[in-house]
Amino acid sequence: MTSIAIVGAGPQLGLAVARTFGSRGFDVALVSRDRDKLGRLVDTLTAEGITAAGFPADVLDRDALTQALKDAAAHFDGIDVLEYSPVGTLGSTTLTTPTQTEPDHVRHEMEFQLYGAIAATRAVLPAMREAGAGTLLFTTGAGSIDPVPQVGNVNAAAAALRNWVLNLHKELDGTGVQAAHVGIDVSIGTPAVPGFPTAQPEEIAPVYWDLHTTKRDQAELVFSG
Repeated sequence: MTSIAIVGAGPQLGLAVARTFGSRGFDVALVSRDRDKLGRLVDTLTAEGITAAGFPADVLDRDALTQALKDAAAHFDGIDVLEYSPVGTLGSTTLTTPTQTEPDHVRHEMEFQLYGAIAATRAVLPAMREAGAGTLLFTTGAGSIDPVPQVGNVNAAAAALRNWVLNLHKELDGTGVQAAHVGIDVSIGTPAVPGFPTAQPEEIAPVYWDLHTTKRDQAELVFSG
């Protein structure tokens, strides 16, 4: 049986990705800091006939994140796909333009986006390299590619993550392990800004399946609706 670990699992994109892979026979490991949310997601997937389990961890706690992924690998006898897409909350995320940005504004986002992704990768990549197979998928908003001044600090960290993933893709070429970045150039579900294009998570999730299956040579896909 194959498995996917979704870090930052939530009721929108995370659940849609879980359904996309789970409906094709994957076991699903869900990682989130919210135990109650994990329980609800597991119950939803189980009711749909998908084998799922929750592993609580905050991506800002590197040791806890590493342990959660190790526990998931032990539970499901390995992790074949890692998908990393945690989203900050309004209470924890301060949005600043480039001229408003202070080092601390970017530092938090780097901890959340880049450093968490690196820790998650280090937890699962050695086994993938040993097996000669695996997929590492990382999500940001499309501001990592075409930055928007209103979220300058978030874009800076997202761009750092994107750069690291593209470099990881190059390093892993020929190993059987695929690393790729997904840039989402829409609001998911409801518009974040009036007039901004939106898409439902079910429309976006197939991108992850394509990267895992038929587009393994690509380092990046951008979803724009």
